[in-house]
Amino acid sequence: MAIDARIFHIGSLATVQGGFPFRGSIDPVLNGSVWAVQMKDVSADSGVDWPGVVRTELPGKRSADWLSEGDILFVSRGTRFYAGCVDEPPGRAVCSGHFFHLRVQPQAKVLPRFLAWVINQPPVQRQLQQAAEGSNQLSIRRPALEAMSVRIPSFADQHRIVTLAQLARHEQRAMQQLIRNRQGQLEALAEDLSAN
Repeated sequence: MAIDARIFHIGSLATVQGGFPFRGSIDPVLNGSVWAVQMKDVSADSGVDWPGVVRTELPGKRSADWLSEGDILFVSRGTRFYAGCVDEPPGRAVCSGHFFHLRVQPQAKVLPRFLAWVINQPPVQRQLQQAAEGSNQLSIRRPALEAMSVRIPSFADQHRIVTLAQLARHEQRAMQQLIRNRQGQLEALAEDLSAN
């Protein structure tokens, strides 16, 4: 299935900012005024898991780059680089320094969910692995991320691809639930057998 698409650099489609520079671990504050998104809170499949995000107060007087719906969080350090799309935050929220915070530019003809999806696909993942630096911990520098090439089709094709990806995730979750159910049945049978 051939899809007509144009090549863009990520930096021409989105602004790329570093996450908030917390010094050390993020201290939870009961009823804190800010949600602080960490790597454990983000997945490529489902974006930000807001119920698990810690609330805190920002140290110092540095201004924050607040997260908005449609922003993309890119994990820039570690063994796996991936992007997750932000749903509506529950309040003022920032991401930690392990992320790059991408915001699609108004004139860019790309859906944020599509851009996150394409970053997670093998062609861009190969570019990221080649651009990764470091000996103990791999990381991607901002200029390298901005220079990544992505192929962007029409809005209609982007919508179709994003919808197909969502359907695939739903199918995967349903299959995993079926496997868990079957395993539970087998374990119950084994318990019944051992009780006799």
